[in-house]
Amino acid sequence: MPSRIVTLFLFFCLQISVLQAQNEVSIDGRLQPILNEFFDQCKKYDISYYEKLFQLQTVDIVQNLPLEEDNTVLGMVARDEQGNVDKILINWAAMLDPEMLKVVAFHEFAHHFLDYKHTCQECNEIMAVTNTSYFDIARDWEDQVEQLFLTSPAYQESASKKIAANNRE
Repeated sequence: MPSRIVTLFLFFCLQISVLQAQNEVSIDGRLQPILNEFFDQCKKYDISYYEKLFQLQTVDIVQNLPLEEDNTVLGMVARDEQGNVDKILINWAAMLDPEMLKVVAFHEFAHHFLDYKHTCQECNEIMAVTNTSYFDIARDWEDQVEQLFLTSPAYQESASKKIAANNRE
C-alpha cells in the first residue's frame, strides 16, 4: 500500500512538471527587447498576445536557415505536427544590422501574433515576402508599424467584435 502511494505521488509530480513545462517559452535574450517592443504595440492596438505566446516553444536565433543566392531565409515560423506555429526562428545573418533584425523579427512575430500572411511579393512593407530595402522600412518605422497593426487580421477581427458589441448595446 505505501509503495502505491509513493508511486501515485511521483506520477502526480511528473504530471505537474509536464504541465509547467508547457507554460514556458524559451526566448533568445537578443530577441527579447524586440519582442517586448512588439508586445507594447499589441497593447497599444488592444491585440491580445498572451495565449499565443504560450503556444510557442521557442523564439530563437538559429544558424540552420538557408543563406544561398535565390534561397535566403532570414526568418520563419515553424509548425508542429498539427500545423500549429510552435517556433519563431530568425537567421543569425539578420543580426548583422540591428534595423534588419528588427524588421525580420516584427515580420515573423506578425505571422504568429497578428495572423498575418504576406502582403506582397516584393515591396517596402514589413510583411512583404521579399523586402526591397530593410533600411527604407526602418527609416519609416513608425508608419510601417502603424500600417502593420491597423491592417492586421488580428486587429480587424478585434475591431469587428467591438463594433458588433457596440451595436448590441
